[in-house]
Amino acid sequence: MNPGKILLVEDNPDDVALTMRALKSHNITNDVIVVDDGVQAVEYLLGAKGRPGAEELPAVVLLDLKLPRLDGLEVLERIRADERTRLLPVVILTSSDEERDIVKGYRLGANSYVRKPVDFMEFTEAAKQLGLYWLLMNRAPPVSRTP
Repeated sequence: MNPGKILLVEDNPDDVALTMRALKSHNITNDVIVVDDGVQAVEYLLGAKGRPGAEELPAVVLLDLKLPRLDGLEVLERIRADERTRLLPVVILTSSDEERDIVKGYRLGANSYVRKPVDFMEFTEAAKQLGLYWLLMNRAPPVSRTP
């Protein structure tokens, strides 16, 4: 697999555990950084209060929409507004199947929108496909991954 990290932005501990288990069950062993709200995601990527963001950007961001403090769509908007993270692959991974969320996510620059399956086997298959595509098959844009 791609040695890049995965940033998982998810506030539900059960969904975090399920995602980690699903990735591991398909030998996706990339480091996963987990943050549980939108503010933490923005601070990790872009920095805050005089602190720089992550030295190396993740290979992909898995972003939930329903987050405390700053929702996923606002996080996506901030990611796309910053030159350093503008082209960072972002996959919305959420339980929302609302058409307005799907449309707004794509309008704001999401690379993909995946509804979390309820069934564990379906979820692990979705995680496998996400991992294979974004970490193995996808070729990231030729931008600097460091500040």
